[in-house]
Amino acid sequence: PSSYRLAIVADGEYIVFMFRAVKTGLVRFPKAAKAFPVGESPALLCNSASIANDYRAAVDYLLGSGIPIRSIFGPQHGYAITDQANMVEWKSIVDPRTGLRLHSLYGKNRRPTQEMLDGVSSFIIDLQDIGARYYTYVWTSLLCLRACAKRGIPVIVLDRPNPLGGIAIEGPSIEAGFESFVGLSSIPIRHGCTIGELLTLFARREGIENALYVVAIEGWSRRMIWPETGLPWAAPSPNMPDFWTAALYPGGCLIEGTNLSEGRGTTLPFHLVGAPWIDGYDLAAALDAEKLHGVAFRPISFKPTFDKFAGQICGGIQIHITNTSVFAPVSTFYAVLRNVKRLFPDDFRWAAPPYEYEFERLPIDILAGSSRLREAVEADIPTADMAAQWRNYAVEFDRERREFLIY
Repeated sequence: PSSYRLAIVADGEYIVFMFRAVKTGLVRFPKAAKAFPVGESPALLCNSASIANDYRAAVDYLLGSGIPIRSIFGPQHGYAITDQANMVEWKSIVDPRTGLRLHSLYGKNRRPTQEMLDGVSSFIIDLQDIGARYYTYVWTSLLCLRACAKRGIPVIVLDRPNPLGGIAIEGPSIEAGFESFVGLSSIPIRHGCTIGELLTLFARREGIENALYVVAIEGWSRRMIWPETGLPWAAPSPNMPDFWTAALYPGGCLIEGTNLSEGRGTTLPFHLVGAPWIDGYDLAAALDAEKLHGVAFRPISFKPTFDKFAGQICGGIQIHITNTSVFAPVSTFYAVLRNVKRLFPDDFRWAAPPYEYEFERLPIDILAGSSRLREAVEADIPTADMAAQWRNYAVEFDRERREFLIY
């Protein structure tokens, strides 16, 4: 049955474990809807990865449950998740299948306009976050919350699990002046919260709590990573094909702020780091010497079919997670950057703007939340020293977030 997932049940020669799948806010919402101010013309922010346990799309699931969706909004990468990279824009259309107006919240309008919100009784959000600060869906959701709060429109978040779990916190804060579409409010890079928890925290910071409602997940605990939820994985963006990519992403996205390939244009985005001028064996040996936990580095060659170095053979490494409970993605990729800079100083460069609608600051600085990470790489500051700094901020953020934790 769809409420269960098959993992491995002792029956003769076979051993199979059955466990009850987590129920997302989407699955729970139809029966709980009367407790929320839905109204007669709700809008829905989602994409094609917003699915129920039985794989039905959120729009179909809600319409089929009697929720009268008026219009659809979609985030970066498009409602159908067809657009690859940052600043690849898409335009509002009429959805040919449902006949509903489909509004783009990426490009010209990254927040809903008054015209988009006219006649909307409530604004429902169902997006799968990845657990990393620079994944833009949480910021699209915050911009929607701000816009709706100004107009007295209630926002209802259908919560989903953080694929990386809700315990580990890692990475720096955002310093004032470094806010951007990859970080509109200061949180660590790996934040350890669900999208519902984050929006509740932001709403308190901005004094708009009365606008926000959260439909909680059933059966999820903070120690669960995605494979333990029993939920189907649907790639929430083109370069997020599976859980392992999501686990690497909080560190791997930093590579976008450089002239290194992060594996876009291959079947292993964020698993690979390389360039035509890198010796993967030298880089792997240097990283092995760091003695990082829960990770192994393998020399590799690869040829991207698009993006950086398209059609060129790159030397580099594949990053293998060996233990998810101790793997620290931000520290790991900081170590990658530090060692690439040290080994290949004549070729390594920081990428220039624009990046996610920031036209002045370096992409690495808005990704990291300040210039400190870049300056640390340039000064060859040891990975352990940076990790210690980030642990101090993690303690501070954990203290703030406790009031808003739902699970």
